[in-house]
Amino acid sequence: MDNKNKGILQKILVALAATIIIVYFYPHPEANRYNYETGRPWNYTKLIAPFDIPIHPDSATLEAARDTLNSRFVPIFTFNQLIIDTIVERLPDAPGTNLKSRLGSELRKIYSTGVVDMHTMEQINSGRLPKVRLLNKNVLSDMSTAGMSSPRDVYLMLDSVLTDSTMHQYFVRANLHNILRPNYTRDEEESRRHYEYDYLTLTADRGIILQGQTIIDKGAIITSQDFTNLRTYESMLAQLNTNQNQSKLLMLAGQAVYVGLLLAALMLYFYFFVPSIFSNIRALVYMYTLVTLFFLIAAALNYFVAQGIYIAPMMIVPILVLVFFDGRTALFVSITLALVCAGITAFALEYLLLQFCACCATVYSLRELSRRAQLLRTSLVVALAYVAAYVGLDLLMNGSFDGVTWRMIVFLCVNAALTSMAYILMSAAERIFGFMSVVTLVELADINAPLLMRLSNECPGTFQHAIAVSNLACDAAQKIGANVQLVRAGTLYHDVGKLANPAFFTENQHGVNPHDALPPERSAEIVINHVSDGLALAERAGLPEVIRDFIREHHGAGMAKYFYITYCAKHPGEDVDKKPFTYPGPNPRSRETSLLMMADAVEAASRSLKDHTREAIAELVNKIIDGQIAEGLHNESTLEFRDIARIKEAFIKRLMTIYHSRIAYPVMQRPEGNTQ
Repeated sequence: MDNKNKGILQKILVALAATIIIVYFYPHPEANRYNYETGRPWNYTKLIAPFDIPIHPDSATLEAARDTLNSRFVPIFTFNQLIIDTIVERLPDAPGTNLKSRLGSELRKIYSTGVVDMHTMEQINSGRLPKVRLLNKNVLSDMSTAGMSSPRDVYLMLDSVLTDSTMHQYFVRANLHNILRPNYTRDEEESRRHYEYDYLTLTADRGIILQGQTIIDKGAIITSQDFTNLRTYESMLAQLNTNQNQSKLLMLAGQAVYVGLLLAALMLYFYFFVPSIFSNIRALVYMYTLVTLFFLIAAALNYFVAQGIYIAPMMIVPILVLVFFDGRTALFVSITLALVCAGITAFALEYLLLQFCACCATVYSLRELSRRAQLLRTSLVVALAYVAAYVGLDLLMNGSFDGVTWRMIVFLCVNAALTSMAYILMSAAERIFGFMSVVTLVELADINAPLLMRLSNECPGTFQHAIAVSNLACDAAQKIGANVQLVRAGTLYHDVGKLANPAFFTENQHGVNPHDALPPERSAEIVINHVSDGLALAERAGLPEVIRDFIREHHGAGMAKYFYITYCAKHPGEDVDKKPFTYPGPNPRSRETSLLMMADAVEAASRSLKDHTREAIAELVNKIIDGQIAEGLHNESTLEFRDIARIKEAFIKRLMTIYHSRIAYPVMQRPEGNTQ
């Protein structure tokens, strides 16, 4: 596999890994299984209804309704006219007497007020059944139970009222206790049906939790009604997910497509608009790590705290992108992150608007971070943007301030305050990924930094040369849009290796040149070694790799020409090996290190100029830069041809300013005879 295909595969794997991690922590169907009980806090994130949920009465309401219905329900009875006729017909015959007729008449009189079973009679006697409902031809009518009796009561009543001995004997012979039956009987089927209807009426649904509304908030104490609502939700969810495995797979696939498209769009943005990031696997890993890490932070806060996603300091992301790259990339990465997080929020529109406004405020207020105090200002701007967007959106949707809550405002302000943590994370990112922020570059370029202080004290000439080179290179960097702060810091450190042998470099000499006593090849070795000596010092001082590149590349694979020419002059006709007189390289690989190479050579050569006219300076600048290009020293750099002309012009203007002619002050003429 060639390097190009290997690089593409690495980029795909980075995006794929980020997608898998994010989708893994997205809400899934199994996340709807909860453990909860009445009277305890809801320990999960705020639960939003995915569909309409009826509000059934809670268990306490159901129990109270049952008790009320049991105490007030009027049972349904049916009247059987044939019962009394059947009983009379079953009386024994008494030939030649009217005993059967007289007993039948008494029975009909008693039965006219109603006869019921013993259980019903007990309810009547206890006062629990003052009336019943009589069903006649599908028509219900109320009937008092005041005169009703049971078969036993009928028997005892007849036994007491029949005082005639002959009649009483006939009564005993009739064996009535075996043939007496109620003529009003309870209709169990109709009573049950009406009972259930009345119960359903008392326990009818109290409304509906509409799709998108909150079922229960994080931390809320679960009431009996909340418990019932949650049970209803789980029951409906189980019914809807008849094919649960398929549902899980489809939801997972949808989440993977959603997140994958967003991260693929981010990759395409880098490919088309920021190729420097796309071609740098370390930068790509950094970007996708930011998106993944802050999604996980937002998801965790949203899980453990109700509306906790609004506390997540998402504005750290544009800051951490802006300080190492550019504002446009910071905006795009932050919007991608907001879209990813919107999938776990209850109100995606609100969340996206808040994040978009805060992100714009962050980027616009912090175009270049060079002081820590700027982060405090940015935190204040972010807080104002959050609150303004939140209040404005609420007014738009509700037309009043009723929906604005202090809780949300506090969350947003805490979010903004946490943005200042970007300074700490910025240092961590520099160490892990090797990036350089403007803040660090400004700190490194401070002349009170230990290594620069040492250079100033032990090699004052070299230090002044470094400052002059820094001024030249920074002017050119501004003209071509290079990283000025990086150029300034790198040029100040490029010659620190001369600390090993200060006296062997012209700018530090005072009349005595130790090279006069050395052969050219030894002198070349000492001079060339200032690169390796500088790298050793930089490593011990903990200077970042990008600063070491300035030390490593400021001579590239060029030659120590003075000593090479001197050696050739002393050995005419000899085939001279150039290797002892050649710097180890590599040649400059960035615009910034190319600028240093050009500025270093131009500044050193300009010191020997006798004529400081524009023509002379321009000739010197063109000669040196064109010579380096001809030697191929800048072939690996990202400089463009149009940059070269701007660099030359910047050098010429700066050198003209340095070597400008001064006005000759006139000498005051004293009048003759004046001796004072």
